Amino acid sequence: MPISFSDQAERSETEPRARELSKIAGLLRITLTLTLGLLAIWLIGDVLAVIFASALVAIVLHGLARMLRRHVSVIPYQGAVALVTVVILVALFSLGWYSGPAISDQFIRLKQALITQSGELRTHLSGSTLGQMVLDHLPSSLGGNAASNASLGSLGSGLAGSVTGLLSSVFGILGTLLVVLIAGLSAKYSPAVYIDGVLRLVPTQHRPAARELMLTAGSTLWAWTAGQALDMLVVGMLSGIGLSLIGIPLALALGVVAGLCNFIPYIGAILGAVPAVLLGLSLGTHEALFVGILYCVIQFFEGNVLAPLIQRRAVHMPPALAILSQTVFGSILGAPGLILASPITAALLAMGDKATAPLEDENQTRRAVGEVTEEEEKQQE
Repeated sequence: MPISFSDQAERSETEPRARELSKIAGLLRITLTLTLGLLAIWLIGDVLAVIFASALVAIVLHGLARMLRRHVSVIPYQGAVALVTVVILVALFSLGWYSGPAISDQFIRLKQALITQSGELRTHLSGSTLGQMVLDHLPSSLGGNAASNASLGSLGSGLAGSVTGLLSSVFGILGTLLVVLIAGLSAKYSPAVYIDGVLRLVPTQHRPAARELMLTAGSTLWAWTAGQALDMLVVGMLSGIGLSLIGIPLALALGVVAGLCNFIPYIGAILGAVPAVLLGLSLGTHEALFVGILYCVIQFFEGNVLAPLIQRRAVHMPPALAILSQTVFGSILGAPGLILASPITAALLAMGDKATAPLEDENQTRRAVGEVTEEEEKQQE
């Protein structure tokens, strides 16, 4: 039995000091981890974006396979994954075979029309003092005369912005998309292997909590992505049908652009509306006004009716937080960060909600800031 030569008073003084040192060491570890994480995002942000996009693809395919197994339980997991993959590939091949030429032709014509219309708009602005002042303060990446740093505005060239840049750089991103798809297809067959591999880096006592957090993030990303895909489909169809009724040319391509841009909440709605408004201006002011009204109605319906119904199972993301996250990740990672900002934020919010204790009275803050009164709260109950 070990013999201690320290008395009770010395031990009582040492224990509080040891607890304080332990707290300081914990804070230092957290600070160092956050610093290394931010440094990694800054240095290898593009690689991390590819990894996250691959994980997102794997999560989507995994969720589809689980849905299939719930209805056809006799199929093993690997068989369900293989069947889902084959169905998706056949659907994409069929779409490209039957509709690919028409869609690609409309996209080529859309790009040419946007370049022509943006040039005409620039010429029109240059003819007035107010327009020249606007051009002088508009970044060159958006068709202006002012020098601009590499930022969110560098997504596009000319007033068509990100959409024209996307159309002109499709072949440049095919390699990255191929890597994302191959990595996602490889990871979906055995997700437990990758989860367990990450858990081996976590201290033993924290592994159950870490596993729970990763599973929560995965389920949230599946719910968010599935809901957003349905949202994109509805917005794209409504935009294409509405533009064709107004008489805007290339309505199919514009509907596809609106649907794809809607993957980016809030900002994507603006990006998707810019090409349609520019083409509307080529026909006349009234057509451009009708296009603007159409997109406002669609976004009002999407934001107040469709999105709350679709995303009710996913984590609630305040609009201001979504826009700020897009700004932050877009500034750090560029276009990939802008595209992936919302799912990353949704996963982080879900993990934070899982890791922290709920508030005892969720309406206390709302009453304190005046959002709701006690009488209104009683009426809601």
